Amino acid sequence: MTRLCTDNSIEMCRDEIVAGYRQWRERTGNNPHCPVRDVLDRMGDKWTTLIVITLAERPHRFSEIHRAVPDISRRMLTQTLRHLERDGMVLRQVFPTMPPSVEYRLTHLGESLLRPLAELIAWADGNHERIMAARVAYDAGSG
Repeated sequence: MTRLCTDNSIEMCRDEIVAGYRQWRERTGNNPHCPVRDVLDRMGDKWTTLIVITLAERPHRFSEIHRAVPDISRRMLTQTLRHLERDGMVLRQVFPTMPPSVEYRLTHLGESLLRPLAELIAWADGNHERIMAARVAYDAGSG
């Protein structure tokens, strides 16, 4: 499942996703430790996405990332950066200054996430009004 939705047709896209997922399940014997879920759990979290977007521009120091994502706590920022570093998405570089300075940058693997992330952002932006209207309609009907 290396390339998805190369055709603009929804049917082609659906077929590629379903076929790719079935192939993965056959190949792994329906392993309960699903790599798709494992990766999507990390990439689907809002802090990861916002940090990756911030680092897409250029390398940043911790405090710069914190200012760019002001509603994240310092603890959550540290934790998310560590997870991204562990997953090979972010490189943490320490400079031998007094006091030492640390900079974070996307690795090649992290940069490879930018294209699908850009598509997801464009989809979210293009459909936000419809989603909000659906929420309002749902809430009005369930109250």
